[in-house]
Amino acid sequence: MPLTLSPPAASRGLIATLTVVAALIAASATARAETPVERGESLVQGIMACGNCHTPMGPDGPVMSQDLSGRLVDKNDMFTAIAPNITPAGRIAEWSDAELARAIREGIRPDGSVIGPPMPFAAYRDISDEDLAAVVAYLRSVPAVEADPGQSTYAIPLPPAYGPPLETPVTAPPAGATAEYGRYLAALGHCMECHSPMTPQGPDWGEGFARGGMEFHGPWGVSHAPNLTNHEDGLAGYSDAELAAIIGTGTRPDGARMLPPMPYGYFGRLSDQDMEALVLYLRSIPGKPDL
Repeated sequence: MPLTLSPPAASRGLIATLTVVAALIAASATARAETPVERGESLVQGIMACGNCHTPMGPDGPVMSQDLSGRLVDKNDMFTAIAPNITPAGRIAEWSDAELARAIREGIRPDGSVIGPPMPFAAYRDISDEDLAAVVAYLRSVPAVEADPGQSTYAIPLPPAYGPPLETPVTAPPAGATAEYGRYLAALGHCMECHSPMTPQGPDWGEGFARGGMEFHGPWGVSHAPNLTNHEDGLAGYSDAELAAIIGTGTRPDGARMLPPMPYGYFGRLSDQDMEALVLYLRSIPGKPDL
């Protein structure tokens, strides 16, 4: 018959102590876990930078007392784009959570009409179900701001949809300092919506992917979205630290300030891990010259 030995009393005490410590660590981690509203806030006020379009702008930047209450975003020969009020005082108050989620990710309103550009639906189709629910939960929680910025008008035909209906679960890769998670963050931040050439069918994510070229007009003058590929025309000449500073502070290595509409203030709220993941993803994009 095999002999079973019991651990010495000191060992048993150590095991018991480690078990208690592990339980406390697990309980602490659970207590620190983000709620859906907190996760939604970190997305809307961080990588997604929703206020960059949906918040009125003053001479010093977003007017936070009117956060997410809508504004005129762009007026050109193709369209007059007005970002609507997405606080509980806006039209979304009458939409169900599922209807609001579909409008964000697929660009379809409850009445079946299509939301037009520049809302980046091509990128937002990658938002995970969990993160999408968190964004909706946060938007339901923000202060209601009474404002009606008006309706967008388009002189160009809009597509019947931005893709087939999303009928299967959408998941995100595990969060971490990986290029895979960085690619997901870049989709949430719709980086390539601006940093790829625009065509009548939308951003060129074929040969033009991440090669820059879009032009933006505003009170600052004219700015151009640069090449984000790992090429000499793009990011190859910057260190990781310099690139993180450009994204998060809008400051070049020589101290010069970058121009809008890049939402530096929002991107500056990224965690160190998320910024590292984003930089890793950008480094993974094959280098190609400016178009």
